[in-house]
Amino acid sequence: MTTGLKHKLKIILPIALGVFLVWYSYTNTTPENRSQIVFYIKEADPLYVFLSVLMGILGHVSRAIRWNYLLEPLGYKPRIKNNILIILTSYFANLGIPRTGEVLRATALTTYENVPFEKGFGTIVTERVIDVIMLLAIVLITFLLQTDIIMSMLIERGINFTGILLLLGAGILSFGIFILFIKKSSTAFAKKIKMFVKGLLDGVFSIFKMKHKWLFIFHTLFIWACYIGMFWVIKFTLPETLHLSLGQLLVAFIAGSFAMATTNGGIGLYPIAVSSALAIYGISAVSGDAFGWIIWIAQTMMIVVFGAISFLLLPLLNRNK
Repeated sequence: MTTGLKHKLKIILPIALGVFLVWYSYTNTTPENRSQIVFYIKEADPLYVFLSVLMGILGHVSRAIRWNYLLEPLGYKPRIKNNILIILTSYFANLGIPRTGEVLRATALTTYENVPFEKGFGTIVTERVIDVIMLLAIVLITFLLQTDIIMSMLIERGINFTGILLLLGAGILSFGIFILFIKKSSTAFAKKIKMFVKGLLDGVFSIFKMKHKWLFIFHTLFIWACYIGMFWVIKFTLPETLHLSLGQLLVAFIAGSFAMATTNGGIGLYPIAVSSALAIYGISAVSGDAFGWIIWIAQTMMIVVFGAISFLLLPLLNRNK
């Protein structure tokens, strides 16, 4: 398989999967159920939808501020307004082509703030590592809060923990062998990899050199509080989900988070994943689907509207660049 074909498949397959899942979801609901879902979406209290979007925006602004705490030890302090516009533009790009947002974000930082690509990208990698750690922490907290429900569900679905651990071990071993090979090699390719990795590591380890560690931790917690909050307030838009506890909603939040990483912006899969998680607690398919679609539409429209505005404003506000 050629590199070009692989690249095209990486772009096309997530979109195709998302479109298929939208079709699948549509064909697996009755006309009555579809009309009910649409009714719930239309009748969703705009106040709670607005609060959800507002928390999402606050989370992105907080991420823009926190980004400078990673860049400062490297000798750079971009303007916050540029950080905000770059981050929103990168999320907008990810809706079209998966994972292009991170590259665009580092490139835009180079263009408008003269931060070397490798160093900027390194701080983005650091953010992603921290995001993974935070998500794993939320998974652990949710597991502790909902142990009985989650364990019974996993056993029922025949999840093989031994196989997962073996696969993880094989991946770590393969990565270690690759690193050892690059370290000992003196080829031009290996030198380029080493130089690139050095730039990445400068960004990754900047977290240990920063002056504002506690502010960095505060913003990290605030960002994820916003993500959970924008999910939690949507429960007030549907009568059937009003009684759900934070622990129960966290199960659906985690399901939605993994769905977002599978298709472009979670298209098609996000509402299905959220609805399936809510079904564990007796929420009907209609209310579960409506909940998933309300939060997904709110999040997506936020990224589309503010991302498109940011895409236009960024070059206008930096005409000298």
